[in-house]
Amino acid sequence: MSEAAVHVDELRKVFDVPEREGGLRAAAKGLVRRRMRKVEAVAGVSFDIEPGEIVGFLGPNGAGKTTTLKMLSGLLYPTDGEALVLGHVPSKREKDFLRRITLVMGNRNQLQWDLPALDSFELNRAIYRIPREDFVRTRDELIELLEVGDLVRKPVRQLSLGERMKVEIVGSLLHQPGVLFLDEPTIGLDVTMQKRIRTFVAEYNRRHGATVLLTSHYMADVQALCKRVIVIHHGNILFDGPLAGLADQFAAYKTINVALENGHVDLDRYGEVVHRDGDWVAIRVPKVETSRVAAQLLADQSVLDLTIEDPPIEDVIELVFAQERAE
Repeated sequence: MSEAAVHVDELRKVFDVPEREGGLRAAAKGLVRRRMRKVEAVAGVSFDIEPGEIVGFLGPNGAGKTTTLKMLSGLLYPTDGEALVLGHVPSKREKDFLRRITLVMGNRNQLQWDLPALDSFELNRAIYRIPREDFVRTRDELIELLEVGDLVRKPVRQLSLGERMKVEIVGSLLHQPGVLFLDEPTIGLDVTMQKRIRTFVAEYNRRHGATVLLTSHYMADVQALCKRVIVIHHGNILFDGPLAGLADQFAAYKTINVALENGHVDLDRYGEVVHRDGDWVAIRVPKVETSRVAAQLLADQSVLDLTIEDPPIEDVIELVFAQERAE
């Protein structure tokens, strides 16, 4: 078995957060004696990611995803535990480590706002000491893959959010990192732009064998790119395994989509009707009852078409969170 590209063992991060009551008097007291409370953002997570894997890192806001990525990229020092990326301790910020990783955050800028992206690319070439020939070849390959040839000569401030995100990605990959930490890279983008960036990430992974840890609220990103997902909530890992296994482990129901000659028939006796669209009706039924209910529908109703699906992955993850809260 090859050495893991990313190794995390009981990684933990606790922040000291100032705490005070509202009002002028409380503010004055805070100048003399500041009360602090501890907030555990990451509560001892462990996982390994093999070279070349694309792994989805899922969870609601505040779950600990971005904090984990910042520790893995060396921006935050962990409170406890161990992290290794390509054999390096991220918090040491060694030059060889920084040359082999990148962190792309969908809500952060790294390019100079008033300059064309091409000028910022030259700055990155100097920072990473990329040989001119390698730099030009990689830059032109990335520009072609993301179709930004007409954008990189404009000042970044003149670009739309989607256009800026694409040139930001080019700038982040000029040094051809072997590990990509992608934190919401498609946030706020339209559906077409999201798809282009997903296609690009998949192609970069194929060409360079890069390891990718991806966070996203768009399940289309995860379903298109990731065979494996890690679900985190309140700093703890709730699930680590195949994407399909997430539904198998936590979803107790399936959805029967049925087209009827008369779509207005009352179907509540078969299960929970969750959606109607003309003659199409979606019925949620317990997984163990799926075959029986489908057969009953075919026997009782004038069925034009019938399909059985697993629930949307968003619903499954929400169910995971609901079970965790209940426990």
